[in-house]
Amino acid sequence: MTNDDERIALFLDYENLAIGARDGLGVTPFDFGPVADALAERGRVVARRAYADWSAFGDDRRLLARAQVELIEIPQRIGGSRKNAADIKMAVDAIEMAYERGFITTFAIGTGDSDFTPLVHKLRELDKRVIGIGVQSSTSALLPPACDEFLFYDRLPGVEPKRPEKPKSRTRQPAAAPAEVVVDVPAAAEPEPVATKADGDGDVGPMVTRTLAGLLRHADGPVLASRLKRAILRKDPTFDEADLGFRGFGELLRNLESQRVVQLGEGSAQGDPEVSFPQDESAEDDAFRLLVDVVSQLRATGGARPQLSGLKNQLRKRQPSFSEKRYGFNTFLSFAKAARARDLIGMEWDEDTGDYLLDVPQQ
Repeated sequence: MTNDDERIALFLDYENLAIGARDGLGVTPFDFGPVADALAERGRVVARRAYADWSAFGDDRRLLARAQVELIEIPQRIGGSRKNAADIKMAVDAIEMAYERGFITTFAIGTGDSDFTPLVHKLRELDKRVIGIGVQSSTSALLPPACDEFLFYDRLPGVEPKRPEKPKSRTRQPAAAPAEVVVDVPAAAEPEPVATKADGDGDVGPMVTRTLAGLLRHADGPVLASRLKRAILRKDPTFDEADLGFRGFGELLRNLESQRVVQLGEGSAQGDPEVSFPQDESAEDDAFRLLVDVVSQLRATGGARPQLSGLKNQLRKRQPSFSEKRYGFNTFLSFAKAARARDLIGMEWDEDTGDYLLDVPQQ
């Protein structure tokens, strides 16, 4: 079966990404999942390679291996020669793949290093689309304009920055107790990961709406059911609507349409309808009204403006079934920003708390 999906080759300057995410976002080890999901919405990833001295990334190595990423070892060297070796090896491999595998339409380059700008230019000269991926705080200003599209890791759905812990004041410690004899006990073998459903068997709505929202953001035209299912399978290859009690993907979509989760329209071929979000905004208005009510209540009872962190749990106390993904928003932050854009709430970044503070504007 042929389709028009992009065929993507992914190359990761892993040290740049991992250190950038650790220092800029407090994320460690580096979470590859949001990158994989973002690329799955854009096409089929046919090659995944990551370059680093893996002796410094033990936990990361196991996580990437589970994600089917090929790990390219760059041996430890002195000074800047190791970094240069990784850059050169990655650039040479990318150009080699561009010449040898003409079916690849898109290269995703994961780095914030401006040294890769000439590689991006050369790939575009070869009529390849280039997607850049980098942590915003460690990405050179020269790199994003060179790419056809640039994804800041910080903004990808699923990335949750962690506030750095404040250094504890140094206090005088009591004298250390005599050292105990420690006997080395061989560690138990790490169990093999067990395959699980990404969204569980109970509710497939969040997976469908999250994927549909991503496709609608980047699609040039309508999203057909067949394209939506291919994107879902790229995110979760174990997905099967039969496990949820449906005889086909169309039946699953019709069930979601009856719940006002999606809206179906006539497609270009019989049995392949267009999929979009319902135009009736009453449910969305109810969700925004719930947010305003909760913020108002917290402001009235606590005095101080409530923080964004933990606010979603407050909404779920009022409405346990609440999920921003049902309304096409990938993250709760996006949902809150949409409410701000409608002048329903105010949001202000606070450096002291490292979080957004919310309020309800006076009418």
